[in-house]
Amino acid sequence: MFIAHRAPNLKTVLLATGVILTLAMGVRHGFGLWMQPISQANGWSRETYSLAMALQNLMWGAFGPLAGMVADRFGTMRVVLVGAFAYMGGLLWMALVTQPALFVIGSGILIGLGLACTAFGAVSGIIGRAAPPERRSWAFGISGAASSFGQFMLMPVEQMLISSVGWQTALYMLAALVVFLMVPMSFRLREPAHVKAAGHHQSIGAALGEALRNRSFLLLVTGYFVCGFQLIFIGVHLPAYLKDKGVLDPQVAVTALALIGLFNIFGSYMAGQLGGKVPKRYLLSFIYFARAAIIALFLLAPLSPLTVYIFAAAMGVLWLSTVPLTNGIIAGVFGLSHMSMLAGLVFFSHQIGSFIGVWLGGYLFDLQGSYDVVWGIAIGLGVVAGLANLPVDERPLVRGQLKAA
Repeated sequence: MFIAHRAPNLKTVLLATGVILTLAMGVRHGFGLWMQPISQANGWSRETYSLAMALQNLMWGAFGPLAGMVADRFGTMRVVLVGAFAYMGGLLWMALVTQPALFVIGSGILIGLGLACTAFGAVSGIIGRAAPPERRSWAFGISGAASSFGQFMLMPVEQMLISSVGWQTALYMLAALVVFLMVPMSFRLREPAHVKAAGHHQSIGAALGEALRNRSFLLLVTGYFVCGFQLIFIGVHLPAYLKDKGVLDPQVAVTALALIGLFNIFGSYMAGQLGGKVPKRYLLSFIYFARAAIIALFLLAPLSPLTVYIFAAAMGVLWLSTVPLTNGIIAGVFGLSHMSMLAGLVFFSHQIGSFIGVWLGGYLFDLQGSYDVVWGIAIGLGVVAGLANLPVDERPLVRGQLKAA
């Protein structure tokens, strides 16, 4: 007999997941600020640090479906607790380890696991269960806005810490912040006692097979790959790109990354709002086409702090606005029983794109001394993703009689 969750309190869930996402995404958004100080302190090329960030994103995606599966089966609280301590361990590893291979492997696995257990995929199921269908897209938008607030709020904090106490101590302090805030919030994600559900149960294997055979799911996977490539390349390499181009004031990069977070608060919230009124596939296509156009205009315009800020604000509106729309489609098409797992699975594609984007940026820079080719790839992929999302079918699946568990 299938055991279903009673719906948890929506306000409590949004508060707790908001704090968790603020920290998880806010800390991670600033990792580009550590590229130069860590590389210089250890005598590494940019490719070493880029590879660590790439592995982190890949592990985030690889652990995502498993974290979602555990969250759906045993509850979000346990998953977030594991993630908080893994995240803390990864930040300490970044501060202490100086051997390149160990740095790449350890920080990549630990922070990747931490993010898989504390970011969107892991918490999407409990948000979906807490929100009624008519408010689900809005609730996903609120969670996206919370993560964006973290990016806006923590960027200047991280830069201030690096400048005032040094990059190592800054990592120690962030590790303490993560565990001391995430752990109490995780206990607010306890779900009430489970109740027996009428009807039939779809097994994990059947849910995975159904999704992987579904054309619309595969199109969402394609779009999310592009999303990851674009976002992580920009988030990690933008500070170094600006310095290479003669924008030497580090505050410009910090302000740009903070603006991305600030404007994405509005972008994520509005995407959630519009997702309840306009077909989500059209909104997703618009986002990817618009990103391609904005990147192209940024590269063509004269580079100055003003054009950097305009670029950051425009990209910020589109930054994580894909998340409430994509998760909304998954929930609407496949239902909530395996929501976290399926969100984690589609996010794996995002993180493969992230891995390639952040690593390729460092590799091609070391090879060519320029980011031009990667910028061009980011534009072309935006067009591909825009086209891929247009034919997505958002109608709920009509399933045959499932075999009872």
